[in-house]
Amino acid sequence: MNIVYPIILAIVILLVASMFKILREYERGVIFMLGRFWRVKGPGLIILIPFVQQMVRVDLRTVVMDVPTQDVISLDNVSVEVNAVVYFRVIDPQKAIINVEHYYDATSQLAQTTLRSVLGQHELDEMLASREQLNTDIQAILDNQTDAWGIKVSNVEIKHVDLNESMVRAIAQQAEAERARRAKVIHAKGEMEASEKLLAAAKVLAQQEEAIQLRYLQTLSGLAGENSNTIVFPLPIDILKNLTK
Repeated sequence: MNIVYPIILAIVILLVASMFKILREYERGVIFMLGRFWRVKGPGLIILIPFVQQMVRVDLRTVVMDVPTQDVISLDNVSVEVNAVVYFRVIDPQKAIINVEHYYDATSQLAQTTLRSVLGQHELDEMLASREQLNTDIQAILDNQTDAWGIKVSNVEIKHVDLNESMVRAIAQQAEAERARRAKVIHAKGEMEASEKLLAAAKVLAQQEEAIQLRYLQTLSGLAGENSNTIVFPLPIDILKNLTK
């Protein structure tokens, strides 16, 4: 009998100690009574009935989840490696515990598949130039699908878009060719504008023969002022026409 009383006292102390739970400000407790959901409690002191009630802790702080590097094939058949970071938090502890098993792992897997799916619908240039829009699209999809789990995805950021060396060289060649094309287009536009101006000037000079002679004399004056051993003497075309008659 002397041994039984201490054992009973120890059991009672353990039961009483297990009745009291303390939840921090950022924690909530999902309480189950005989296996059925009862209510969400916290923060502060929580009293549970031993063997009748069980509690599952849920952290409400924002979780920063690193999405592992994913191999993505873009719409223009370019293979890239992309990784991202997802910011989310639990806003409904009941749904996070009851509607999904291990909500963190579920969100991680969903983020990986969504990242591959969304980026695979865009070309490489869009991945590099429209990253903010892609972040918004991925965030909207994740937030919509995790709503049933009581999770709010607040932000998604694509961190790196990595290419292999051969693709980097190909992109550099493409950029060089694009710059050369633009230079040729600009040069052609300059020639077009110059020809239009020359045509307009010729029409103005053709209205008066004296204007052509004055322009001819200005050209001679310009040539005479240059320090050169060779003098190019312009011959009016009208003289050649008279000689060929």
